[in-house]
Amino acid sequence: MLPVIALVGRPNVGKSTLFNSLTRTRNALVADMPGLTRDRQYGISQRGPRPCVLVDTGGLTGDDAGMDGLVARQVWRAIEEADLVLLLVDGRAGLTAADEEIADQLRRAGKPLHLVINKGEHRDPDLLSAEFHVLGLDELHVVAAAHNQGVEDLMEEVLAVLPAPDEEDEAAAEPEEPVIKLAVVGRPNVGKSTLVNRLLGEERMLACDLPGTTRDSVAAPFERDGQRYVLMDTAGVRRRSRVSEAVEKFSVIKALQAIEQSHVVVLVLDARQGISDQDASLLGLVLDSGRALVLAVNKWDRLDPEIRTQVKRDLDWRLDFLDFAKIHFISALHGTGVGELMVSVREAYAAATRKLATPELTRILEEALAAHQPPLVHGHSIKLRYAHQGGQNPPMIVIHGNRIEHVPEAYRRYLTNIYRKRLDLWGTPIRIEFRGGDNPYKPTSTGRGRSKTKAGGHRKAGR
Repeated sequence: MLPVIALVGRPNVGKSTLFNSLTRTRNALVADMPGLTRDRQYGISQRGPRPCVLVDTGGLTGDDAGMDGLVARQVWRAIEEADLVLLLVDGRAGLTAADEEIADQLRRAGKPLHLVINKGEHRDPDLLSAEFHVLGLDELHVVAAAHNQGVEDLMEEVLAVLPAPDEEDEAAAEPEEPVIKLAVVGRPNVGKSTLVNRLLGEERMLACDLPGTTRDSVAAPFERDGQRYVLMDTAGVRRRSRVSEAVEKFSVIKALQAIEQSHVVVLVLDARQGISDQDASLLGLVLDSGRALVLAVNKWDRLDPEIRTQVKRDLDWRLDFLDFAKIHFISALHGTGVGELMVSVREAYAAATRKLATPELTRILEEALAAHQPPLVHGHSIKLRYAHQGGQNPPMIVIHGNRIEHVPEAYRRYLTNIYRKRLDLWGTPIRIEFRGGDNPYKPTSTGRGRSKTKAGGHRKAGR
């Protein structure tokens, strides 16, 4: 189970900035429209030794009336959900009476509490933290979230005090043959539980037309065509303006945790409703997690041919950034297209976990360079020497060379497309990492830096 960390503090102390830094996003929104700071925002941290669920909150003003009171209630619900709370303060503004009041309230809540002094760039950490010792908090960190300074160290220290997964128990519970962990996600009432029941062959999940029937993630093992799965049906991720109960908010966390723990995600869309901003936000979360992805457009049997054509056009337009995932048009209620969907799930898992040989990766790189060289940098060429695999699920390809910080985004996409087509890696995102300064015969130096990219290739549509 992923730990949950809440970001709390006065308005404008940098909570959302830290949230975006930790999630490596600009908006870092899940199941909501961008820019709503009065409500909770959820995301998965991409920094530190292991992932965790982050909850961004609105600013506490001390006023219990009107909108400020509504914001305060949302903040305290986030605190109740959290395993640990980060209290953010403004290092430029210094200690305020509001900071003292909030710290006192958080101490009474009984949650593990760390103080984070933000906006600490170009300041001596010891001098900056001196005045905040009056808050009486032992755990204190100085960061500059806008510049990504100190955030890695912050997460290492914070996660070190939270219980880690029991690796021995997990290893003991893991069978010898691979089991595909499959997360089924989507908006409320798109047919997720109906699809799960169809796959399981029994009424395992409660399914009805009332949105929000499923409130928690439920794991169900099953076997299909000789392949074993653990299938996780999650509560629908709905618009936050419609989520007011604490139990509903908690279900969003469960959905995020299910995505992070899965190998493959099946995103269920409602063919009758089209693609919403919620669907796009949820897709962004899946892509950020690096999980393999298959799209299931449900309730396809109820549509006229003209509407089907329009839905396909809408998919091509709204999902132009999603060029690697297969799309299946299904009826979970009647079972139409579900078999082909599971074939794509197995293919996506195989692509995401495939071992890639260094000679093959290097040979593909050489062929790509021969066909199309990267552009010159101030009259000098970018040298890309060799490639090897850096990780799985998603596949990571590490390319070594020099002047790698000048590789254009278009060329990165070109290489990703080449690797995807040559290796047949469909259904999973591909991450490419460029590394420089790796010549073993050169004197040790600080190197030329690293740059990372996530990119996709060409989408194949399953029918």
